[in-house]
Amino acid sequence: MATHIRKQKWFTVTSLKKIDMENLIAKVCVIVNAPAEKVWNALTDPKLIEQYMFGAKVSTSREEGSEIKWSGVWEGKPFEDKGEVVKTVPAEILVYTHFSPLGGKEDKPENYHTVTIELDAREGSTVVNLSQDGNASENTKLHSEENWFKMLSLLKKLVEHKEH
Repeated sequence: MATHIRKQKWFTVTSLKKIDMENLIAKVCVIVNAPAEKVWNALTDPKLIEQYMFGAKVSTSREEGSEIKWSGVWEGKPFEDKGEVVKTVPAEILVYTHFSPLGGKEDKPENYHTVTIELDAREGSTVVNLSQDGNASENTKLHSEENWFKMLSLLKKLVEHKEH
């Protein structure tokens, strides 16, 4: 009986990995007690981004198709990341790609993440849903979720503090 269970578990895990490995998506959600326009401003103003995105300096025109560059120090290592603005609908959705050489991968399209941030305005507050695709493993996905949650928590604190 124990052998049968082990084989069954092994088969299940293997089949799940085959399904999930293609596109493990990190997902994080926070509620910000502020209107969507204020949250949008924090998501798109480079001076505000630096305050909640771990000190990263951001350079972009924020127009669809334009380049984005992030620079700073992450976990003691200097970085220069890049990406492209894919979609912007003010106070509703921001989609961009992201590549970091710190990941140790080659700079080619399949090594870019797509980050989608959706804002859902609700009577003076805003639900912020963030997703990031292209995670190579469950551990990478969990690490991404942890980092995004920290960042969105700092964004929440910044925006709510600016409210008062």
